Amino acid sequence: MAVGDIAMFNKGITRTPTLDKLIKDGLWFERAYSASPVCAPARAALLTGRYPHRTGVVSLNINTEPELTRIHRDETTLADVFAANGYRTGLIGKWHTGLGEGYGPVARGFQEIECFHGSAGLGYYRYAIQTDDRMAEPLAKRDRYLTDELNARAIQFIRRHADKPFFLHLAHYAPHRPIEAPAEAVKPYRDAGFDEKTATVYAMIEIMDRGLGELMRELETLGLRKRTLIIFASDNGPDILVPERFNLHLRGGKYMVYEGGIRVPFIVSLPGTIKPGRRKEIVHFTDVLPTLVEFCGLKHEPKKPLDGCSFAPLLTGKGRYQSPPRFWQWNRALPNYTHNAALRDGPWKLVKPFVTQNNIKADSEIPHALYHLDNDPQETTDLAAKHPERVNVMRQKLEAWSREVEEERKRPATKRKETTTP
Repeated sequence: MAVGDIAMFNKGITRTPTLDKLIKDGLWFERAYSASPVCAPARAALLTGRYPHRTGVVSLNINTEPELTRIHRDETTLADVFAANGYRTGLIGKWHTGLGEGYGPVARGFQEIECFHGSAGLGYYRYAIQTDDRMAEPLAKRDRYLTDELNARAIQFIRRHADKPFFLHLAHYAPHRPIEAPAEAVKPYRDAGFDEKTATVYAMIEIMDRGLGELMRELETLGLRKRTLIIFASDNGPDILVPERFNLHLRGGKYMVYEGGIRVPFIVSLPGTIKPGRRKEIVHFTDVLPTLVEFCGLKHEPKKPLDGCSFAPLLTGKGRYQSPPRFWQWNRALPNYTHNAALRDGPWKLVKPFVTQNNIKADSEIPHALYHLDNDPQETTDLAAKHPERVNVMRQKLEAWSREVEEERKRPATKRKETTTP
């Protein structure tokens, strides 16, 4: 999902009243970044507060590359932390960070799960909902649209646990491929002149927004809205394999470490506690875990160093926050750090350019590019030739980071101790 998919930023191309209201009443982060330009690694970083390479999640296909798409057993997740602090933890929706013994969501701190894994044959009217790590439910045709199904289950989770602290990870699939939506939802966008796929993507987002509105109203009905912290984000930018759509003219999309692939919508909302507004500070998926630990007053001593830092001072207005340099890299299968890598340090961004979303065959010889994002957020002007010393310093930092995270990725597997009970 792109930043430009939200009506507030696209002059009403789409209809997203719930997200528009969350932005108006909450805190919108203009420079929010996923940890990866693709889904599984991004989710691993969100759950652990660490770069995806460290966690072991670097590729996409959970069926053919299980060892490259599962979080190392010795990592601690957000669900582990909340469960250890007395919260009821739930996952509803996509789980794309581990299959097999000790790698499923129940083994990673989620006490209640109603999830799917994203695999060949999955569709918005054909899916399997799993409620146990050991259960292998087959894909089946459904009458209810997947987004509506997940939303209904999320509301039921909140109703079940309205009288106790809970942590719910609602992981919608929309607007991921396959591009599917009810015909009546697609028609207004087709009538507005959009092609079939773009119209369908916009319909998918509108349906998700409608469901989120129902969720917000349920929180109000239960008297929980002012006691429930909401974070909304997308895991990466728009899919480049479907027609290009408006995204603030940011360069690139999914699979790419250009801004269009890693800049994402990011909203934090807690009425009466978090003052509405917009922030220009850089925040990153690895920041979410330490932020929630601080903001929610959780007890947690990380067993492994976190890459993220808490931006709770931006939520409370107390204290200082300064974003450290941020790193990205992705290619399909085993990492090759000569491909599609980036470092952002203040306004400067160094990019080792994207080559392909398919399997790579050799090291990339394409030179690094340098952009000044404050002056050039669309990454149109390469300044590498004008600033060779800066390129050299940033290149060395990127290469050092690459060596460090790759060494940690390849650490020996360890047995995980169970910390929660279903």
